[in-house]
Amino acid sequence: MNATTKRLRLRLVTAAAVATALVGGAAAVPAAATATGASATTATADASTAASADHRLTEAELRREVARTLEDAGFIGITVEVRDGSRRIHARAGEAELNTGRPMPYGANYRAASVTKSFVATVVLQLVAEGRLSLSDPVEKWLPGVVSGNGNDGRLITVRNLLQHTSGVHNYDYSEDTGDSAEDFERTRFDHVSPEQVVAGAMRHRPDFPPAPADDPEPDWNYSNPGYVLAGMIIQKVTGRSWAQEVRDRIIRPLGLTGTYEPGDDPRLKAPYAHTYQRFPGSDSWTDTTFRNVSWGGAAGSLISTDRDLDRFFTALLRGRLLPPAQLAEMRRTVPVAEDFQVAFPHLRYGLGLMRQPLACGGYRWGHGGDLEGATVRTGFTEGGRRSVTISTSGKTADDEQVLRAEGALQGLIDRVLCDGAR
Repeated sequence: MNATTKRLRLRLVTAAAVATALVGGAAAVPAAATATGASATTATADASTAASADHRLTEAELRREVARTLEDAGFIGITVEVRDGSRRIHARAGEAELNTGRPMPYGANYRAASVTKSFVATVVLQLVAEGRLSLSDPVEKWLPGVVSGNGNDGRLITVRNLLQHTSGVHNYDYSEDTGDSAEDFERTRFDHVSPEQVVAGAMRHRPDFPPAPADDPEPDWNYSNPGYVLAGMIIQKVTGRSWAQEVRDRIIRPLGLTGTYEPGDDPRLKAPYAHTYQRFPGSDSWTDTTFRNVSWGGAAGSLISTDRDLDRFFTALLRGRLLPPAQLAEMRRTVPVAEDFQVAFPHLRYGLGLMRQPLACGGYRWGHGGDLEGATVRTGFTEGGRRSVTISTSGKTADDEQVLRAEGALQGLIDRVLCDGAR
């Protein structure tokens, strides 16, 4: 298995763009996609928004797009919510539970997985704005002796490196120690895994590369869930409270995100929810992955949320309601992801807990996504949060070609929805 497809199958793999060629027909990247300045971003986004006014996506059109995506990707179920200004439409396809015919629920609770990273990065940047923490602080300052051994050195890794995935900390996954078969999942699905265990697992590996300096425009990059677990541990050191408490009091409650919470060791989901299913390596049948302990995800991916809550959070974030201008600018300052990611995910750039991708109609989409066994979450927001799409799906396999085909179908759907009327 090559590096790209291996990373695709990690539990909290990065959400990113697959080339349109993967879903039948290459699309040229707009010239705006090569620009890095805020003025170019705003100008192309404004042009896209103006063009979109010529046509407003209807619910019937969205239902057709979603049904096609379900078929192309091979999902069991999918729900999509689109917002254009204050107008919302939604669509669904497939089943909420296999062999029941029960439709996917609207307003469902689901595991947000790596979307959690955007919440955690926002809290870190709020602490920076308050003068309680600096992006240039070494990890060693807050977590002495935690990042050490096998060439890992917390004196050289900064908070920025953690949030940007430029720390070099190896992307340890709990399945390294437990196995990745259906039987392994069933045996370990209710395990409690502490942040310290996750970091210790990463420290058994040598760093993937030296940590990048802050001014490197094209640093070495690897997606590192342990890096965000470390960020959560730093939040606790700075505030004396857990990262989950800080996210709750700084983001969830002020924004009224009534469906967003950190479940701890509780393996259940609040109703309504859809079941999630994974076809593990070596298995020809679906495993229901709905109920499980996700403590191993921690600050890297344990939040539960809803379409409406994720839309409200990212819109508030992009409109400057959660961060002062200086910190929001830092969050939006992106670097290219690793070359092996760009084989499948061309033109993806990563900021501080925030992803940016070019739109075919000009401008960019922002957001984050997340993956767990059986489940995929994708988000996309135009500049300033004017238009948005949130997607939740069920049904994933261990087949590399199927993974890429499904991702391509999702990314094509996001692009078509956000560019609707600009074609």
